[in-house]
Amino acid sequence: MAKSETVQINKEQNNTDTIITKEMTLGEVIKKFPSAVEIIQDYGLTCVGCGVAFWEPLGAAAKGHGITDKQLHEMIGKLNEAAKDINMNAAVNITQKAADKVMQIIQQKKKEGYGLRLGIVEGGCSGFEYSIVLDDKTNDDDTVVEQKGVKVFVDNKSMEFLRGSLIDYVDTMQGAGFKISNPNAQHSCGCGNSFG
Repeated sequence: MAKSETVQINKEQNNTDTIITKEMTLGEVIKKFPSAVEIIQDYGLTCVGCGVAFWEPLGAAAKGHGITDKQLHEMIGKLNEAAKDINMNAAVNITQKAADKVMQIIQQKKKEGYGLRLGIVEGGCSGFEYSIVLDDKTNDDDTVVEQKGVKVFVDNKSMEFLRGSLIDYVDTMQGAGFKISNPNAQHSCGCGNSFG
């Protein structure tokens, strides 16, 4: 078995080439940065869940919803600021919002020293389901990523399906919870908890 690998992620290691522009489609922005949904919705683009909107460039969608050039520039600035926290080269990433929520849960449950275990299990309507639990043990086959004060444990088998994924915490009108943006998923279920 492989020894566990601990990876420290510093802000200086982040890929600063990742820039959100008004030419990017809403789908591209949201797939790379799920936390962008809240920022986009704050500016009045509330149709980000419809299929047509995903193919629309951010700038065109903003104009269609009466967003001024000044507001569009401000929104893109906020989106880029949020995107800076993502290291595109990391095994997995966690947003600040998700890290804050994990730390809050750890404090509430009095589980000092725990981290988040991300994995996959067979099942769900698309073939696999995400598993997210608190854990304090590092297994021999784990990759351990430390970001924003939180440890994320992923076993090697799950890592085959999760490499490059982003853990976010979203709180929208549709509900609140952890959301996984997985670049390896061929398709996913409408519930967001199942993929194939």
